[in-house]
Amino acid sequence: MTLYPKLIMDALATVTYAGTKKNLVESEMVADTPSVAAPSAEGEPWKVKVVLVFPRDTDPFLKSTVKAAEAAIKYHCGQDVEVTIETEFKTAPRPEVGQMLPGVKNIIAVSSGKGGVGKSTVSANLAIALARLGYKVGLLDTDIFGPSMPKMFHVEEEKPYAIHKNGRDLIIPVEQYGVKLLSIGFFVSPDTATLWRGGMATSALKQLIADADWGELDYFILDTPPGTSDIHLTLLQTLPITGAVIVSTPQAVALADARKGIDMYRNEKVNVPILGLIENMAWFTPAELPENKYYIFGKEGCKKLAEEMNVPLLAQIPLVQGICDNGDAGTPVALNSDTATGLAFINLAQAVVTVVNRRNKEKPKTQIVGMK
Repeated sequence: MTLYPKLIMDALATVTYAGTKKNLVESEMVADTPSVAAPSAEGEPWKVKVVLVFPRDTDPFLKSTVKAAEAAIKYHCGQDVEVTIETEFKTAPRPEVGQMLPGVKNIIAVSSGKGGVGKSTVSANLAIALARLGYKVGLLDTDIFGPSMPKMFHVEEEKPYAIHKNGRDLIIPVEQYGVKLLSIGFFVSPDTATLWRGGMATSALKQLIADADWGELDYFILDTPPGTSDIHLTLLQTLPITGAVIVSTPQAVALADARKGIDMYRNEKVNVPILGLIENMAWFTPAELPENKYYIFGKEGCKKLAEEMNVPLLAQIPLVQGICDNGDAGTPVALNSDTATGLAFINLAQAVVTVVNRRNKEKPKTQIVGMK
């Protein structure tokens, strides 16, 4: 039997691709004219080579389609035919772990042991303060189940779009106040609970990291959810985090959970440096008595914990009504360094820059946690 390319194409035309419900030829999935090589010696088989083009490397129908194509060629051309099927992709594959965010210099995780300590407020104001100091800054809201950054940046109505770049479809982060921002909050209804299992949440998080055009950044801030969860493990297994800053209030309950957060990053399998602690709601100062300090959550609890854990105390942020009001209005206080609270966040940003520079001089790059 003599084989020729049209016979191979006729065989491929009998295979339906589930993604389009059309055959491989109609779906324009055959990259080039099939290659056919006659036996070079008696007893050797005919050799057929086909290149199939799939939409992406994660195509769920890839393996079954390749097997069906090989079976169709053998059925129409003979079982002794040697078939080689190669695959190409319209969309370039996602970068491997360790090669994501090549243009990002420093990745900072803002973390806390418990909720309600103002971690997202600190993340937003820290990112803005760094941008005001002249750095290129990105902020990723990694709290999949309780995203708050769209509201805090007054961009709740924004809908990020994608562009095709370097063979991939990449999400363009929203830019506000000099910060590149992404959050799952842009893609889900703000009035609907996100009822996802852990695997769906971590998959969405990886998309926001790897399938976005973050570009060149000096600082990439990760606003992490409370506690220690799948989301934290995914971040540690996906990104080489430069260091973590721990946010806590001075009260004993919050400090106990802050210790757990520190322990997570200092675990020998994780080994992410603790850049320092931030004491939020350190004291209450009423607007009509700006010189007064009322220690309603306890006094200098984070300062004592920082000394105990041998890490810097990066800042003490007072509890001021304006911080909450500005966050709700989408105009974080760091936008105005003329106020005491705005200046506090500028000073925090400068302290973070200092400890990051010291960490990079004294310690090697953080290694990504191995997959288990």
